[in-house]
Amino acid sequence: MPDPVRRIGADQLTDADPTPGMRRQLAFTAPGLWAGLVHTDGGAASGWHHHGDHETSLYVVRGHLRVEFGVGGNDAIVAGEGEFIHVPSHTVHRELNPDDATSTAVIARAGDAGPPTINVDGPDALNAS
Repeated sequence: MPDPVRRIGADQLTDADPTPGMRRQLAFTAPGLWAGLVHTDGGAASGWHHHGDHETSLYVVRGHLRVEFGVGGNDAIVAGEGEFIHVPSHTVHRELNPDDATSTAVIARAGDAGPPTINVDGPDALNAS
């Protein structure tokens, strides 16, 4: 019999999956799924990282989130409240908050293999030979 439907309250979130410049909170994991929140302080930028074999969806609930990626980190998108961001697996990126207030996004990450976050030295870390 499958697990029952459950509610995870804000007081049940746990700090998880650290990357400098951001605070991730885990709500739950299930086979193939990682779900939680990410908070980025105003003006802060995360370290460069990727999510291995995991696909990542971010839904911005407060503020704005800028994601830099691509060769030299020269490509970027900005999403605001009510917008989604999709980060494909193995995409080296970093998140920045262009606002003064803390931004918050809901994370849903899908994938079964390996760690959900891999911190790297820079935007071209996977392109180095």
